Amino acid sequence: MRIVSLCPSNTELLAYLGRLDDVAAVDDSSDWPPEVKQLPKVGPDLRIDMDQVEALKPDLVVASLSVPGMERNVEELKRRGLPHLVLAPNSLDDIANDLLRLGEALGETKKAAELVRRYHDVLDWHRERAASAEPARLYWEWWPRPIFTPGGANWLSELSELAGGRNIFSDIPQASVQTEWDDVLARNPSHILLVWVGVQTKKMNRKAVTTRPNAEQIEAVRTGNIYVLEEALYCRPSPRLLVGLKKLAPLLHPALFPPADDSDPLLGG
Repeated sequence: MRIVSLCPSNTELLAYLGRLDDVAAVDDSSDWPPEVKQLPKVGPDLRIDMDQVEALKPDLVVASLSVPGMERNVEELKRRGLPHLVLAPNSLDDIANDLLRLGEALGETKKAAELVRRYHDVLDWHRERAASAEPARLYWEWWPRPIFTPGGANWLSELSELAGGRNIFSDIPQASVQTEWDDVLARNPSHILLVWVGVQTKKMNRKAVTTRPNAEQIEAVRTGNIYVLEEALYCRPSPRLLVGLKKLAPLLHPALFPPADDSDPLLGG
């Protein structure tokens, strides 16, 4: 098969299913596993070069609706009559179901089912541990100006609970919420987690938060619980979120969870 992936999370799903050798091209942001960096690129996920995609004569294009604007890619794939599969995950269960759907499309149903079994085992283990924790109040920041944060329908609200926390914006039902700094102040998080989409950790700074008006009123600022996290482990709807979960849980509750490492619980290393 010749497969084209139009976003990083889809590329990661293909890697978990062991089908990277069939991938002919990926979007510009796909960077895991490291070998995908050598693959041909078809442009940024919101400005895919569809002429290039069509020229590759793909057997399957794996598209996504995880970011507003991606629907244009799907419309163009339909217009050109290119074979495609569209994934639109918001929850952890959605991600598991996407693995199964993609596995079925690629003839990898057995492998996909085994991955999903292990995926749910990891979630269940964290859920049991987190049940005894006093939930930490978490503010996730996806973008600083204007402020965007995940809401209740997003996987980060679920991930928060599995790590012994609570997303302070989980009461707002949509997956992505545009809000104001004053609302963050009023909700008074105990931990601030910076995961600016598409921005490397080395280009982010805690001062982006501490220099905001009245920041010292927030518990997380007073206690120094402001963390710059790897965006790729929290903002992409793929099983790599489990690696992020393994890092987040001991950050919040070191007595309940083992120390963090970089191993992937689905790949065994």
